[in-house]
Amino acid sequence: MTLCVAMLIASEFMPVSLLTPIASDLHATEGMAGQAIAISGLFAVATSFLIAGVASRFDRRHVLIALTAVMLASLALMAEAPNFGVLMVARALLGITIGGFWSLATATVMQLVPAGHVSRALGVMYMGNAAATALAAPVGSYLGQVMGWRGVFWLLVPAGLLTLIWQTLALPGMPPQRAIPAARVLGLLKRPHVRTAVIASMLSFAGAFAAFTYFRPFLETRTHASVTQLSLLLLALGAAGFVGTSGATALLSRRLFQLLWLCPLLLAIVTAVLIEFAPMVWLTAAGLGVWGALNAALPVAWFNWLAQEVRDEPEAGGGLMVGAIQLAIMTGAGLGGTLLDHWSVEATFLGGSALMLAASATAASRRRLQAHPA
Repeated sequence: MTLCVAMLIASEFMPVSLLTPIASDLHATEGMAGQAIAISGLFAVATSFLIAGVASRFDRRHVLIALTAVMLASLALMAEAPNFGVLMVARALLGITIGGFWSLATATVMQLVPAGHVSRALGVMYMGNAAATALAAPVGSYLGQVMGWRGVFWLLVPAGLLTLIWQTLALPGMPPQRAIPAARVLGLLKRPHVRTAVIASMLSFAGAFAAFTYFRPFLETRTHASVTQLSLLLLALGAAGFVGTSGATALLSRRLFQLLWLCPLLLAIVTAVLIEFAPMVWLTAAGLGVWGALNAALPVAWFNWLAQEVRDEPEAGGGLMVGAIQLAIMTGAGLGGTLLDHWSVEATFLGGSALMLAASATAASRRRLQAHPA
């Protein structure tokens, strides 16, 4: 599960570090290339609402293996994309895997480990997120200069094949237990605390990805980073994810609800401050490190909230949460691209900061996020 998480994150966000060469090769603007992240989010949203119903009819092991096979196909198609249209098809296939896998991940972990170990197991799984974030951007940026962006995606293909083989050998059978119609996923919105959580999480991720998607053009045009500096800056951003993931996991039992509002608040501040730090490489590196740690803590906190506050419907809750987050990523990346193409990269950062401030305000009330307030 952790390896698949790493592959998904690497596959989904690799274009962030290769945005400029992809846009140049396919004769698109950087804002248009950023929409490649948005389109995967669109298909992830659709899949997340439908996957619970599909998974409830089949052995979940087979569903997860099939989703990984789709991811493998998308990587090969991405590497060979002759034009922007084929690139978008490849990203759409990846979106199907993203929506399906993430929707089932929390419920699968809850089934694989005892109840008392769920938070720890989720933390371990999200280490795959941190590892991919740490390595994908700087390695992708560096190798993109050496072998081209297509070569970078071809390198992911054997890793995806390894993931598929390992899943086939390691995952136990998980027979279907009960039918879960798609209406049950959206039906969770009738619960007030779920509605509040969905709004807060969407604002958090939309704000974060309005900025994150366009870090490369920001570093190239405002920090004037060289290829080596760019790789090191993106490494600082990603490596900090280990700190954020492990730190959030350690705080979950005592500070879960504080994390839900404090992370987007601090992210909003750091995102705005990066604009001022831009001309100074070392200050920018420090800011990116803090940003990466806070960003990595967000999914850990929200999916642990899901396991705790929607424990009676983990599959449906997972589908709803993933759908909401992917819709937010799609919206945030799209908004950031529009602001970049029509105004400036500073506008994308300020827009992202505004959304994250709204997220913090929404999540500030613990009682509104609890099924049974104390």
